[in-house]
Amino acid sequence: MSKPQLIVQDFGGAHNSNPEGSRARLIKGGSWKQQRIIVILPSADMVPAKCVLTWWNLAFPPNNGVVKIVALGQEVGEAYSTAIEQILAHPELSKWEYILTLEHDNAPPPDGVVKLIEGLEAHPELAALSGLYWTKGEGGVAQCWGDVNDPTPNSRPQLPPARDEIKQYCGLGMGFCLFRLSMFKDPKLRRPWFKTLNGKDGVGIGTQDLYAWSDFRKNGYFGAVHGGVRVGHFDPTNDYMW
Repeated sequence: MSKPQLIVQDFGGAHNSNPEGSRARLIKGGSWKQQRIIVILPSADMVPAKCVLTWWNLAFPPNNGVVKIVALGQEVGEAYSTAIEQILAHPELSKWEYILTLEHDNAPPPDGVVKLIEGLEAHPELAALSGLYWTKGEGGVAQCWGDVNDPTPNSRPQLPPARDEIKQYCGLGMGFCLFRLSMFKDPKLRRPWFKTLNGKDGVGIGTQDLYAWSDFRKNGYFGAVHGGVRVGHFDPTNDYMW
């Protein structure tokens, strides 16, 4: 039961009490803009339940469109390239703002999407922004590939960004990465964008993500990792999150 009291106060609300601060917060997140997102998740038939739980908890920009695509039965590079080709050919989805790549063994934080969008709003020079996650196993390295200050193109594993730091690298992992869709409309980019090199075609061995970034950077598109978006990398064999 409430105790008797006399109330004399401003009922305008907490956000209205600091209108400039509230307005600055909205500008930072860009939530007043269209921030429509297409999620692409390449997968085998089964996915880890622990990762699915984190996907259910992901927050997306309020009152914006979200479409989720699961690409089954394809090699990961083919899955990404095929899905994006179909998105660009779609009369409505081709007009959207973002593509989020989310892989079946990655566990992002609930506010991960919102933070990645805020990061891209703050850094218009970036074409993509990834969460911070590590390769599996003891001695794993951060998925932060290549020193951008080295004049020789490289994909050496680098030190990760500090908490909440946004730092550029030559290549990004795709486990939880937000791309501007507009980049894929550039006819100068090599197609397919993503291709896993297995050594059979005489051009070495490499993952689909670093194959793509070698061409993206060459054409003036840059990517970074957000140190404040910390993503787990699940090992189902050992039931362990790296």
